[in-house]
Amino acid sequence: MVTTNNTTQPFPMTQQEEKEEHLPSSPTTTAKIPKKLTLVPLIFLIYFEVAGGPYSEEPAVQAAGPLIALLGFLIFPFIWSVPEALITAELTTAYPGNSGFVLWAERAFGPFMGSLMGTWKFLSGVINIASFPVLCIDYIQKLFPVFSSGWPRHVAIVGSTLALSFLNYTGLTIVGYAAVLLALISLFPFVLLSFIAIPKIQPHRWLSLGQKGVSRDWSLYFNTLFWNLNFWDNVSTLAGEVDKPHKTFPLALLVSVIFTCVWYIIPLFAVTGAVSVDQSQWETGFHAQAAEIIAGKWLKIWIEVGAVLSTIGLFEAELSSSAFQVLGMAEIGFIPRFFGVRSKWFNTPWLGILISMVIALAVSSMDFTDIISSANLLYSLGMLLEFASFLWLRWKSPNLKRPYRIPLKLPLLVVMCLVPSGFLVLIIVIATKTVYLVSGIMTLAGIGFFFLIKLCKTKKWVEFSDGPTEEQEVAVETTRDWSFPIL
Repeated sequence: MVTTNNTTQPFPMTQQEEKEEHLPSSPTTTAKIPKKLTLVPLIFLIYFEVAGGPYSEEPAVQAAGPLIALLGFLIFPFIWSVPEALITAELTTAYPGNSGFVLWAERAFGPFMGSLMGTWKFLSGVINIASFPVLCIDYIQKLFPVFSSGWPRHVAIVGSTLALSFLNYTGLTIVGYAAVLLALISLFPFVLLSFIAIPKIQPHRWLSLGQKGVSRDWSLYFNTLFWNLNFWDNVSTLAGEVDKPHKTFPLALLVSVIFTCVWYIIPLFAVTGAVSVDQSQWETGFHAQAAEIIAGKWLKIWIEVGAVLSTIGLFEAELSSSAFQVLGMAEIGFIPRFFGVRSKWFNTPWLGILISMVIALAVSSMDFTDIISSANLLYSLGMLLEFASFLWLRWKSPNLKRPYRIPLKLPLLVVMCLVPSGFLVLIIVIATKTVYLVSGIMTLAGIGFFFLIKLCKTKKWVEFSDGPTEEQEVAVETTRDWSFPIL
């Protein structure tokens, strides 16, 4: 049961919203106001932050068989995606700036933990970005084998990274509406696949625990689930670019959670029920092979094209979050002010885009599985800190103005966070030595970076912002409950 606020007082506006409301409506003045993200583009940006379609869910079947894969995509959203989305909705509406989760950790535990959160989340994000051109070329090589290895593959990965980064540079509003178009085009072949598969479905196939003699790969299974259903909080670094974030964010997160989960489970039920093949064939990209078996080569090609479009959407959404995180950290004084520079033409954080792109290119030569696992481990560390920050802020600042508040008391919130936290610990435990090494080096580098920044501030070698402005942080102590329904 969710309570609503009965007061007639409207939701508080940020200083920027008040300025825009009272500005004269002359064409000259309007042109100077940067366009803000509205509800629909935000929904699809969140969708691409997390999923981008069912294109990479297939390894869950390879790892554990149809039944366990189906149960994973049915159950995991409730123990992971929903809690993470709810926490993101509450804290983003309380702190609607581009620093997102960095500011949450800083407000809870101080600058060191805020900086460490920034390191973990930024590096996990850019490592994730590196996986998308690789995934894109993996699909393209099915149509054009020349890109399967050697210099053509490397040139294709670098070229696609540069081109997609330039698209991101042209503006977040453009990226948002591009995400809408990419999602609709890339999902439509799965609508056709699911309908065509219905007469061929044999329900007993859903109950299969896998082939006899094939051992379960739990590391691959859990990493596949985690990679396909995480990163809900990445959108928090775009909060400063969203129109009326206190109203828009909770609704956008609700719609995107439902939309994302539905479009994972429907194609998985259709294909596992309609196709019987060797379990080892369920690798990334198998949905395209299944489409050929079910409907013909024409649908296989359409799904492969859709996969390429989906990876473009994933790349753009992740790059936007990482770039605006850099800008947000500069705005609150965690890194030098010049990192927050924006393009004069497109108002985008061009330096943040450049830094994210360079790091993504640097790690793109890693094995794809290691890329995913490294991103997952760093993200797991960040999420453990995020859950702790959320609970601490609820206890430390119970009267903090929260335009959206999860309708649970602190003991139940602890339980809500413990379940996904246990899964995070599992992801950390099952990581390989390579992943531990990569993640450990990056964590140590982040700690060293914090003390370097502290030295730069002490010596005044570079200029830093003083901290969050009123426009970047509207959260204050109040006795008023600003709750409204999301579920």
